[in-house]
Amino acid sequence: MNPTDTIIALATPAGTGAIGVIRLSGPDAIGITAKAFKGKDLTKQASHTIHFGQMVDDDAVLDEVLVSLFIEPRSYTGENVVEISCHGSQYILESVIKLLMRKGARAAKPGEFTLRAFLNGRMDLSQAEAVADLIASNSKASQQVAIQQLRGGFSSQLQSLRDQLVQFASLIELELDFAEEDVEFANRDQLKTLILQINGVIGSLIRSFELGNAIKQGVNSVIAGRPNAGKSTLLNALLNEERAIVSHIPGTTRDTIEEVLNINGISFRLIDTAGIREATDAIEKIGVERTMEKISQSALLLYVFDATTISPTELQYDIETLQTPGVKMLVVANKIDLINPESSNIAIFQHCNLPTLQPSNFLQISAKQKLNIEELKQHIYSAAISEKLIGEETLVTNIRHLEALTKTEEALSRVLSGMDTVTSDFLAMDIKQALHYLGEITGAVTTDDLLKNIFSKFCIGK
Repeated sequence: MNPTDTIIALATPAGTGAIGVIRLSGPDAIGITAKAFKGKDLTKQASHTIHFGQMVDDDAVLDEVLVSLFIEPRSYTGENVVEISCHGSQYILESVIKLLMRKGARAAKPGEFTLRAFLNGRMDLSQAEAVADLIASNSKASQQVAIQQLRGGFSSQLQSLRDQLVQFASLIELELDFAEEDVEFANRDQLKTLILQINGVIGSLIRSFELGNAIKQGVNSVIAGRPNAGKSTLLNALLNEERAIVSHIPGTTRDTIEEVLNINGISFRLIDTAGIREATDAIEKIGVERTMEKISQSALLLYVFDATTISPTELQYDIETLQTPGVKMLVVANKIDLINPESSNIAIFQHCNLPTLQPSNFLQISAKQKLNIEELKQHIYSAAISEKLIGEETLVTNIRHLEALTKTEEALSRVLSGMDTVTSDFLAMDIKQALHYLGEITGAVTTDDLLKNIFSKFCIGK
């Protein structure tokens, strides 16, 4: 990236709309725009002002626009930034961009505006990644997590840990300079206490990833069971719309159907699958195979059975067959409106020998009559989200951050285990490793490959 370039991109989604915004950033962003703008002299205007005028290509007026000016360093990127609000015609937007590129701007690469903000010290790397998360947020919870990270909550916490470690690392380095005098500058008891405290914080952040990732990515949730158990009816009841075809004919669902359900701000990707049985044709066989594949890839399984027909032996066989390591299971007895509440069919779950499945994961519903559907939704939420969301709590949502925190914890554990047995130079090496991994999260330590990998995933214009 050449920091002397002025970059340009469409900052709003492509396509026809009421308004389209074109963004420029770089040393000559204002000068380039001024060459094509008919109105006030933009080069003489103050920062954070908006000006009405026309974008003109020679004598041809392309559009009437509003131009917003942000003069360095008081801008998103820390450079001169111009945002041009045009009418949302795709032809107009492309014409204005081509005009300004002829005047000296070049097309921005994915994430280049935010990359410049990072390189110019406007935000650290974890905050830059939060920008992408905020754009991609599709629920209240994911928006809250992203905005908390963007505001620097995670960064502040990590910086505090690094500052404390740096202090002790400096004292240990000082000991190495006076090794011949056998002088101890870093109090080992204080260092041990500090590392235990830091590892406690890091451990808490690592444990938060399961919740944070569920909020960010959503929770894959599979609805599975035998044919005619009511899986599609249940999907429709949960969504409160007729999304899946419902029929008394076994094997109606041949392929998976996926929809998103929002429960308490968390997105659950519900996947209705083909009924599990001995397939009668090649197409149904593929559907059953896909069902088993989807279960293995999910975080939550809703096993639905027909409470009017299934036997304890069949129920136990199904549950044992479908139980998958790492996949939480809810057992849902459907069609309870068709049987006597005292019937043994309702209590068959208790007759099964399933020590790995808790009775609290067994629910009774009628998908057709929508009985206990709201209760089921809360069980779905509780099964996936075991912790309560706290407004200002830091949650790790990024796998890169998780890996760096895990490596930090391992390095500090080596410091603890070697406190009384290894020399100061080995302690210093492990502390430096911990500092390195923490620095990777915020961008205090970076490589070109790392930056390219992160910002290449951004949309162009951000």
